[in-house]
Amino acid sequence: MGLFTKDIETLHDLFLHQLQDIYYAENQITKALPKMIDKATSPELKQGFETHLRETEGQIARLEQAFEALGEKAKAVKCPAIDGIIKEANEVAGEVADKAVLDAALIAAAQAVEHYEITRYGTLIAWARQLGHTQVAGLLEETLAEEKATDDKLTTLAESKANADAELATA
Repeated sequence: MGLFTKDIETLHDLFLHQLQDIYYAENQITKALPKMIDKATSPELKQGFETHLRETEGQIARLEQAFEALGEKAKAVKCPAIDGIIKEANEVAGEVADKAVLDAALIAAAQAVEHYEITRYGTLIAWARQLGHTQVAGLLEETLAEEKATDDKLTTLAESKANADAELATA
């Protein structure tokens, strides 16, 4: 046995394992986003998180379609990476007293999640194409586009308001 729950012998095995990994991650994200919504003080940031929560629920449904297309049961395997990113976000948010600084921290945490997802989905799409799973690749491409759009929105929010507000915060 290697680093994973069972030996991975083929690209298909690796693909399936990473699909289970991102399935776990998306489910963990749906648990983390309501907490981020509650902590966010900017109405725009709250709205962005609410929108992304709905998108994430759709992404989970898409992953379930992908498993079905592969003739597999939707199953999650623990993803230490997303657990670590979420844990760090909670720790940092718990240490920030100023509301403006907290919003900047929440944006940074959300972008760490988005960047992880963008990386995962990009790899999964390449493997799906290599393995001839065109329907699955299409489903994953929809999600990747949403993840990139969310990251862009977070960048715009940070650069247009949140970072400047955080800089002006008093200690």
